[in-house]
Amino acid sequence: MYLQVDGMHCATCEAFLESVARDRAGVVDATASYVTETVHVEYDPARLSADAIADALSTLGYTARRRDADDDAATAVGYSRTRETGGRGIDELLGFRYVVGVIFGTFMLLPYVVLFYPAQLSGLFGDGALGRVAGASGIGGGSGLLMLPLFLVLTGVVLVFTGLPLLRGAYVSLKMRQPNTDLLVALTVVSAFVYSTVALLLGRIDVYYDLTIVVAAGVVAAIFYESLSKQRAMDRLTDLTISRVAETRRYDADGTTTTVAVEELEPGDRVLVREGERIPVDGVLAEDGCTVDEAVVTGESLPVSKRAGDEVVGGAVVTSGAAVLAVSDDPSSSIDRLITSVWNSQSGDHGVQRQADRVAARVIPAVAGAAVLAGGWSLLTGAGVPLAALTTLAVVLVGCPWALGLATPLSVATSIEDAVGRGVVVFDETVFERLRNVDVVVFDKTGTLTTGRMEVVEADVPADLLGTVAALERRASHPAAAAIVSAFARQDDAAPSADGGVDRPTDEQADRVTAFTSHATGVEGVVGGTRVLAGTLDLFAQLEWAVGDDVEARAIEARDAGRLPVVVGRDGRAEGVVVVGDEPRAGWADTLAALRERGIEVVVLTGDDEAATEFLDAHPAVDHVFAGVPPAGKTATIRRLQSRGQVTMVGDGTNDAPAIATADLGISLGSGTALASDAADISIVDDDLGAVGTTFDLAEAARRRVRQNNALALLYNGVTIPLAVAGLLNPVFAMGAVVTSGGLLAANSFRDLLDE
Repeated sequence: MYLQVDGMHCATCEAFLESVARDRAGVVDATASYVTETVHVEYDPARLSADAIADALSTLGYTARRRDADDDAATAVGYSRTRETGGRGIDELLGFRYVVGVIFGTFMLLPYVVLFYPAQLSGLFGDGALGRVAGASGIGGGSGLLMLPLFLVLTGVVLVFTGLPLLRGAYVSLKMRQPNTDLLVALTVVSAFVYSTVALLLGRIDVYYDLTIVVAAGVVAAIFYESLSKQRAMDRLTDLTISRVAETRRYDADGTTTTVAVEELEPGDRVLVREGERIPVDGVLAEDGCTVDEAVVTGESLPVSKRAGDEVVGGAVVTSGAAVLAVSDDPSSSIDRLITSVWNSQSGDHGVQRQADRVAARVIPAVAGAAVLAGGWSLLTGAGVPLAALTTLAVVLVGCPWALGLATPLSVATSIEDAVGRGVVVFDETVFERLRNVDVVVFDKTGTLTTGRMEVVEADVPADLLGTVAALERRASHPAAAAIVSAFARQDDAAPSADGGVDRPTDEQADRVTAFTSHATGVEGVVGGTRVLAGTLDLFAQLEWAVGDDVEARAIEARDAGRLPVVVGRDGRAEGVVVVGDEPRAGWADTLAALRERGIEVVVLTGDDEAATEFLDAHPAVDHVFAGVPPAGKTATIRRLQSRGQVTMVGDGTNDAPAIATADLGISLGSGTALASDAADISIVDDDLGAVGTTFDLAEAARRRVRQNNALALLYNGVTIPLAVAGLLNPVFAMGAVVTSGGLLAANSFRDLLDE
């Protein structure tokens, strides 16, 4: 069972939710991935229900629900990248927490600055009695003293409500013994709050309530901004759908058809699929012949002719004729199996622990040790328990690099925003880190290196026949027919007519089609009193139309080159060939060459035969071409390539999704299906193959941004630690360090990523 769990954002979340699931009686195993916000649970239904598992994982602010129950099963993959209410609800709650922090913070900080900052500075530079209410500040016994209890209450509200995500993250990290940046921030704000409260009880005014508010609200604001950035990236792909069928027509015993849910089909049932519709399940063609487009499943760019007894796959589209198929012994769709394959790969794809979390794991024990030693030394020197407690808390306050918790979400959010602005949608903050370690980039051919659209590339046909054939093809639904109509309706130089132009089809000519027959491999009809035939060599032979040696040779040559030859003729004789093919994308060679210059191995993987890949195999930037590979074979090939190093898969189709999910990093083009986009770590919104190279540039720039921000995050400690050692630590200086460090982080983060 797959569960979507909102609220996962780091490797610590994965470990925690896995432990929660495994602690339930009846659970065999659990694997979580914050990259996809998915938990895969294997359990015994006799001992435990799915709802009980979801309830168990809905704890500490996490929200779990059945992934396969999300959205409309017929139109979408239920998954965080296309989620609606779940993700946006979390964003709204984060926003509300941030607003509360800002409102309370603003309410407090104005009088705080006016009343306490002067007193704290006066105490520091006056008679040395730092922080005493009776000092030279002038607020002793006045409104400032009376307001301190109010500051205590309001700061507590901000800490508990606004800072709850931080406190939860800190708790989870302690429970799992995996210190992270949430723990760094939580230690800072809690120690500042406790220090201030103890100081208040001792009659001191060196309180750090302002630091608690500003840090908690600022970090939550950065997390909120990061969440919004990811949501905006998701929204770029909201129009994507998946090739999945919910209902179909089943033949009943009396010969009539009944619309039923696909789930109700049983082995042996007969199903009717009309022209232009998608086949719901795998089966065997029982009657007639038809042409199907299996590209969504197999990756083949050309439609395939099917006859009675041939196997057909669920997810393919009937492009010509109608299909009556017998449901196979396993009444499921190849699409469904592809989805399961993708989900399996995703749920096992653990996120990468962020660099800042690794720093936190090393720093926190050192800070804790220093705090304990300082507090113990204070006790030994007779300072007393209250002052020893203040000393311990002060060490935590100045020693914790809390700003790493601000640097990470700012770095992530601005990098995501910058990438989206360039048409590169990134969903996972670890993508850039993984991209920098890629050794092999694998490209799908159809729809990725090529346009994925059928286009006329050559027409050796008498000019006066072109418009007639296009008029006939207007009544067909085959992709090649659409290409012929489109080409000769817009190209002024496709072929000369008697008057030097193109004999293009018009609505009037289309109306002159007085007879029309759709064959599995072509079309036949009467246009303006002339019988016209367009199709394969086999169709011409079947109907006993004469084909000259020159026409046959051109057709065979085109077919051997991986293109589709459409032989056309009239009145019983072939007169020429229109060659239709799937053309390479603009700039494909430059993209591959640029990757090779980076020292990356380039591999092409396709379901097409070898003839269609000769131009790729001959290119110097391509190291290997694997042709005739089905979806399962693509996944297996990716696994073999992973023995050489980190592998990235670039694809666009549903059939590419399992391979994209299996690869160490997946990239999908904007023309791809929803399943391919869901499986990918990066989605290129436009069909710009050059954006693949841009992602590598962004990855290098993002690394520089992270390093710069992490260095700036330590500025706070670089200021407060020397002040503490010199005995000059003061709330005003500490807040100055907070504002300076945070301001520089923000300024650096919002610079253009590729202008660095």
